[in-house]
Amino acid sequence: MKIVGVGAGPNLLTKEAISAIENAQIIFGSKRALELAKEHIRGKAGILTDYTLKTLPGNAVVLSTGDPMLSGLGKYAKTVDEIIPGVSSFQVACARLRLDIEDISVITAHSRDIEGVKKRLLSELDHGKNVFLLPDPSFGTLEVAEFLNDHGLLRKIAVCQQLGYPDERIVTGTSEEPPSVETDMYCIVIT
Repeated sequence: MKIVGVGAGPNLLTKEAISAIENAQIIFGSKRALELAKEHIRGKAGILTDYTLKTLPGNAVVLSTGDPMLSGLGKYAKTVDEIIPGVSSFQVACARLRLDIEDISVITAHSRDIEGVKKRLLSELDHGKNVFLLPDPSFGTLEVAEFLNDHGLLRKIAVCQQLGYPDERIVTGTSEEPPSVETDMYCIVIT
């Protein structure tokens, strides 16, 4: 099996990813992932329903939005599977905000233990790191801002929405005046 990163948005496919997609006999992915790769799909394509990848055939190509190893499907790869990286929302956000990747910690809150996420967020900020956060519906921009304020941490907050898409939007604010969010597809950068 190949797990292929299709990028965070349109036109972010790598040549390696395009080659794997074009040569695939069978492809699975979310509706969004299939849409990002549609012009290169030549084989049979289907909507991914088994996100653990356990029931998929060994010759399948599985599309993962962004990069498979950033809160993606790569975590389900077996040792014999090939993982082809993609351009992640993390990379795009850092480029847009002109932030050096080595100064940022990545935290995924989506479908995670939010109390553990909060502890990690405090730890990273206490160690002088900036934070790239993939939010959860229960821990989005307003909740992050409130959490920072409750701990006396005045920080800049950027909300990066629809990264890589024509309607990309980046809004900045602070923990005291957090930026607004207009979509479910966003990430938060705390500096």
